[in-house]
Amino acid sequence: MSKRTFSNHLSGEGDDERDEYAAVETSRPSQRARLDYSASLAYPSTSQTITKQTPFQQPTQILSFSFTPSRTLEFTDSALRYFVEPPIGAKLSYGYDRWVRKPDGRGRIDGLLQAFSKAKGMPNVALQDVGVVAWRGVMTRILTSPYEDREGWELNVMSINGTLYFEEHLSEARLKEKNDMEPRHRQQTYYGYAFESYCTSETPKRTISPNASDPLGWGGDVDTNVQWCSVVRTKLGNTRLLIGGEVDCVRGNYTHQTDTFVELKTSLVIRGPPDEARFEKKLLKFYFQSFLLGVPEILVGFRTPSGIVTTTQSFKTIQIPRMVRGKPGAWDPLICLDWGNSFLTFLKDVVRREGSQDASVWRVKFAPQEGVSIDMLDPSGVEDVRGSEDRVGFLPTWYWDEIHAESTHRDPQPQTVENPAARGTPSAGAKLSAANAGWQI
Repeated sequence: MSKRTFSNHLSGEGDDERDEYAAVETSRPSQRARLDYSASLAYPSTSQTITKQTPFQQPTQILSFSFTPSRTLEFTDSALRYFVEPPIGAKLSYGYDRWVRKPDGRGRIDGLLQAFSKAKGMPNVALQDVGVVAWRGVMTRILTSPYEDREGWELNVMSINGTLYFEEHLSEARLKEKNDMEPRHRQQTYYGYAFESYCTSETPKRTISPNASDPLGWGGDVDTNVQWCSVVRTKLGNTRLLIGGEVDCVRGNYTHQTDTFVELKTSLVIRGPPDEARFEKKLLKFYFQSFLLGVPEILVGFRTPSGIVTTTQSFKTIQIPRMVRGKPGAWDPLICLDWGNSFLTFLKDVVRREGSQDASVWRVKFAPQEGVSIDMLDPSGVEDVRGSEDRVGFLPTWYWDEIHAESTHRDPQPQTVENPAARGTPSAGAKLSAANAGWQI
């Protein structure tokens, strides 16, 4: 079976494409009225044949960070977990009554901005051409939209010095819905977190729980405030992306790159063709969640409706599209990448044409079977996004001040191409070769 390579430009060298946007003013924004402007992008056809694939560059990790139980961000690997084999028969309902659940809030990108700010001060890290800064979940929503037939989504977007910043927009009603889940949905959500506990350890080898009442393989009670996150640099078409996302665990050693990352998922036991079709549709999201962050392995725990793990199966991320190819109603990642590139190009063109003066905030809405619309918010809409917090639009004021200070004192000399070896990681040639090998369909 032939393989279709996403990109022949995995090394990242020789990337000269940069978008030329008008520089925004370096002073604090005024409150004059926004332009009354809107634009739209048609819904893509999933029956099309992609004749020219959109290049996608192998993600390269820039840095990692941890969120502590108090949701304090620290640039350590304190929240890093190691993969261990989960026991068959594990009860995913265990510990539910002790679950410390992080409340859902606005989709702020503050943590990612802290990482971006730190990375810009690191030696030999080329970030001057970043076109988009976003959490992995937002980019997954965008890329999987061609096959989304039920749920729409909304983003807030700002453009500063040629970089687009994406924030998921959640209305108060949607936030209330997410935080007031019905008991059955809440229980099923917990099953996924409990599976992560059975599959992970603080050390490469499983440690025995000090609590004698814990079941075999239990890795500790669930606290979703605690997260270990990776920030990667990649590229879709001509757009450089800086993406951050949570990583469940690593298999074996942590190499300071993405090649040992493991994503953990649960799914109902497959009992026949209808279940198989539903699982294969679910694989679209599994695939792009991992593909965007460079995660090479996805481990799925198949469970009963009551939360008993009956079996596990490991999938190589790059091989998932081949599992569904040619089947009725199958999804095609090339269509998703083509759509994602069209979306980013459309968005950049609109913002460039209309300008982004006065810290304009744009609202992007996706409706299934219809497409994307973009509108510039008026002052009241921007104030709603700000939420009475110390922000300019949705960007924290400290970051706004920082990037405008940078634009005033920017060094005109080009930066050195990123060299992971300079940060004490394995040699650049060896690591790129290992990480890029087989990153294709």
